[in-house]
Amino acid sequence: MAIHFELIYEDPKTGARLGRLSTPHGTIETPAFMPVGTLGTVKAMTPEELEALGAQIVLANTYHLWLRPGEDVVREAGGLHRFMHWSRPILTDSGGFQVFSLKERRRIEEEGVYFASHLDGRPLFLSPEKSIAIQNALGADIIMAFDECPPYPADRAYVEASLERTLRWAERSLRAHRRPKEQSLFGIIQGGTFPDLRRRAAKAVVSLDFPGYAVGGLSVGEPKPVMYAMLEETVPLLPRTKPRYLMGVGSPDALIEGVMRGIDLFDSVLPTRIARNGALMTSGGRLVIRNEAYARDFSPLDPACDCYACRHYTRAYVRHLLKSDEILGLRLTTIHNLAFLLRFMADVRRHIRAGTLLEFRDAFYEAYYGRMPAHRGF
Repeated sequence: MAIHFELIYEDPKTGARLGRLSTPHGTIETPAFMPVGTLGTVKAMTPEELEALGAQIVLANTYHLWLRPGEDVVREAGGLHRFMHWSRPILTDSGGFQVFSLKERRRIEEEGVYFASHLDGRPLFLSPEKSIAIQNALGADIIMAFDECPPYPADRAYVEASLERTLRWAERSLRAHRRPKEQSLFGIIQGGTFPDLRRRAAKAVVSLDFPGYAVGGLSVGEPKPVMYAMLEETVPLLPRTKPRYLMGVGSPDALIEGVMRGIDLFDSVLPTRIARNGALMTSGGRLVIRNEAYARDFSPLDPACDCYACRHYTRAYVRHLLKSDEILGLRLTTIHNLAFLLRFMADVRRHIRAGTLLEFRDAFYEAYYGRMPAHRGF
């Protein structure tokens, strides 16, 4: 098996876990957040900068790398690690999210998904076998089974039919995998917001004995309490000794609530996307640096942060850069948001170890959101 997961500690009060996920390109201390590098780069960041911030693993996108530059180019370059100059672990998604996000440009059939390329309109076909072949060529440490991510809301008949097809695609993905000693293939649990379908999916996917499991189809527009309820239905059915990954989640509240429901890995474009729009995650809450209020604010982006951007630049200057469409502004806000979220996850790990996660959660909610958490179960 290409990965090994060691469960180090489980908090008896919350179910939060500390783990160590060993891969061919290094070890990840979990729970961990994965910055998203859709096209083989985390936007505005160099690999050295990501490493300095504490990023342990990044995610790359199968669909987009298939279109540009093509998996054959990446394979000829020696694989994605060499191509993008990143020596630490990489996870590639399957293209299943594009089945959701490009719904106006695709048609789902049993054999796979037919797309019209978002770049030039040319016809494309992605199947479980094709997705796994692309991921085998890219060479990431962790790869994902091909699935459909249903929209929210969706009626039960649609979600049930989608789930049954996704389960068949999971079996086809397993059969298609050609590099199990170098790459670990994770199964994905769907089922929408229907508790019984989530339970059915978890039991079926676990029966296929994947090295790790992802919970997909959440953070697609449903209320957060619904997402947490679906995790509570799903996660207890997953093996304790294998890693658990919640796909597409990156807001601080969802990260900590996911951790307290037994999740080990997360990814999201959120910190980098909002950074490019001038929104900052800070110790005092979310701050929109483009606002006029910061035009003469010569304090750091976040006085409690020691990242490069906060050590050297003021809110007024970064606002000026963004308003002037200067690339440096995007880089500085991205550096800060990633630093904030990666440090947040390091703090989460520290408080799990100390047995003080609930106290940390409550204090963080008060400082960041101005309110205490109100989710059931804790």
